[in-house]
Amino acid sequence: MCPTIVQLIPKPWLCLLQHMKYMDYSQVDIANRQTYNMTSSHAFFVVTDGHGSIDTLDNMDTRLEKGMIMFVPAGRTIVIEGSSELQYYRLELMVAELKEDKASRLSITGEKVQQGLPVLISDPDRLPLIELNYSPWSSCLKSLEQISRGQTAHDWLDQWEIQLRFQEWFRGLLRQNDPEFESPDDRARLQSSIRYIREHYDQPITVDDLAAEIRLTRSSYTRQFKEITGKLPLDYVNAVRLEHSKLLLQMTDDRLHDIAQNVGFNNEYYFGRRFKQYTGVSPGLYRRHHRQEVRVFAPYLEDFVLALGIKPVLQCSHRSWGRQHYLGMEDIPEFDVTRMDAGFNETNVPEFIMLNDGYKRWNLDRFEQVAPTFYMEHEGEDWRSILKSTADVLGKVNRVQDVIGAYEDKAVEAKKQLTRHMRGQTVAFLRISASEITLYGDQYGYVGPVLYHDLGLTPHFRVQQWASQSRRVGIGLEQLSMLEADHLFITFDNMDSAYPGEEQKLLESDEWRRLPAVKSGHVYEVDFMTWMNYGVISHGKKIDDILRYLG
Repeated sequence: MCPTIVQLIPKPWLCLLQHMKYMDYSQVDIANRQTYNMTSSHAFFVVTDGHGSIDTLDNMDTRLEKGMIMFVPAGRTIVIEGSSELQYYRLELMVAELKEDKASRLSITGEKVQQGLPVLISDPDRLPLIELNYSPWSSCLKSLEQISRGQTAHDWLDQWEIQLRFQEWFRGLLRQNDPEFESPDDRARLQSSIRYIREHYDQPITVDDLAAEIRLTRSSYTRQFKEITGKLPLDYVNAVRLEHSKLLLQMTDDRLHDIAQNVGFNNEYYFGRRFKQYTGVSPGLYRRHHRQEVRVFAPYLEDFVLALGIKPVLQCSHRSWGRQHYLGMEDIPEFDVTRMDAGFNETNVPEFIMLNDGYKRWNLDRFEQVAPTFYMEHEGEDWRSILKSTADVLGKVNRVQDVIGAYEDKAVEAKKQLTRHMRGQTVAFLRISASEITLYGDQYGYVGPVLYHDLGLTPHFRVQQWASQSRRVGIGLEQLSMLEADHLFITFDNMDSAYPGEEQKLLESDEWRRLPAVKSGHVYEVDFMTWMNYGVISHGKKIDDILRYLG
């Protein structure tokens, strides 16, 4: 067998990621207790949610909670116990050790692989566990998610890319926890500066003054401030001011000029411009929506509007797909988005229009002159932020947590039930039309986040291999024959059909009939519009369908 490029060109102090796994204790059947015998490799445990404890079996018990990173050296046996909410990444490492007598050569082949962590380790058998920090935490999670998604890569270039991503994360971790680079005083002073902004947002504030107050240069202050908050200083100041202005708009009848002055803006015009940039609507419209029901037109966002208790004046429909029957809006007139001459009549003229990024496809921005128009900027997968933004501009903020909480409770209960029944059986989702077979990925899109994340179902490995970085991918009959998932969910798209039922011709093919899920009767057809949607009501209906077939 030919050696890999990694075996041919090893480098000193090169730490390699051997294995990475995401542990979710709501899926573990052994009393939420996991034992790890780290005989030959070091490991990092990065806690992303919940709480628990880590026991080294020598009466050294350490509490685990969200945001912690624990380093466990080789030679240690540990036990991790936690609540059903405990979730963490486990990263096992291999580090080639530099030979003292051969300063430019490393041996990493066969049984001669030396496990060690040169910077941190001298005698791992006697070294205690080390707690590490990573800031900003969102950057840490983003890096680990990218690394995790690439674990199924087979191409050596893709594998190399994952190692490079790991190296970048690992370097940042070591740098932040190296005493030579630590600046605890700077961090403490920055936190005090942030508190000052929150308490004195109504006063004149400049970046130069903030930096000078804690004895940092402007550039150093700005860089470190963004690392902690994710925002530039002035953007953070304005965000604090604008959040306070929202409360004043909701709770008082103060003039806009007075509100602007009270939250730290000297100019009413500038306040109004920044407010609209921040919220998507003007201050006056924001106040009006929080005090009275609004007549809203929100094509393909009706799910979110209805979830907040507001009925839109129109519901969108499509000449091939029809309307979203699952929303139950039989009494609401339809608006065909495929008709360029479609418009409003005197009974359904909206006072406010909400559009997602699909507006370009249907040329819906032609109605900007009819009513104030809000453009939703969040990606569909981030449905919680879409719901929050919808609630904010429509004056229904008080309902958001109830809606999200109800969905999450439903998903948790469904996940427990499915975990008991499925026991690792694999699942895939196909959208079938007359012209194409579309496989949906496990990370993105209408389906993957619900099936595989919220409900913890196991995607067939071809799903991750072909569509791990995509919302969906087209596949041919040859690829279809390789999709040996235990269960298939399918929906039919009739948009390209030349005659009724043409989209179902695939079911007559030999490739289809030979699929294991077809042979075993584990193919489940679901409603197109219900499943091709990002809304919270849609996601709840998906869970209902899945439980009906698999629960």
